[in-house]
Amino acid sequence: MDDSPMSDDCVFCAIVQGSQPAAIVYEDDLTIAFLDITEVMEGHTLVIPKRHATDLWQITPEDAAAVMSTVHRMARRIHEVLEPDGLTLFQANREAGWQDVFHLHVHLVPRRAGDHLRRPWKAEPVPLERLTATRDRLSLLPAK
Repeated sequence: MDDSPMSDDCVFCAIVQGSQPAAIVYEDDLTIAFLDITEVMEGHTLVIPKRHATDLWQITPEDAAAVMSTVHRMARRIHEVLEPDGLTLFQANREAGWQDVFHLHVHLVPRRAGDHLRRPWKAEPVPLERLTATRDRLSLLPAK
């Protein structure tokens, strides 16, 4: 996490500070949720930590938990009010991960059956044996 709670050149920090207008739908001590100005579906909402963190690798565990709590709260609200057929969460990190605003944020995108949005990749199963070496490198479980 950055040393300062805000970044002077961050549009999302400006929203938190109130110097950039936004359609805010929820706020608590650690997070804020607002409608995405570039919405792809009605109700497309962004949830951010109030303290600046560029991405998932920089956010504190406390702020990450608070963001997810607000994501859950807003997902329930979207479900109650807009009654979507589904909901897609999207969170990107760094340019290679498709992040375009460098303040951690989670997209909540209400979905309708047959809407215009499409998956960005095609998933196909791979043999479990192919995953073994990566599993062994990533595992936080005790060795058997």
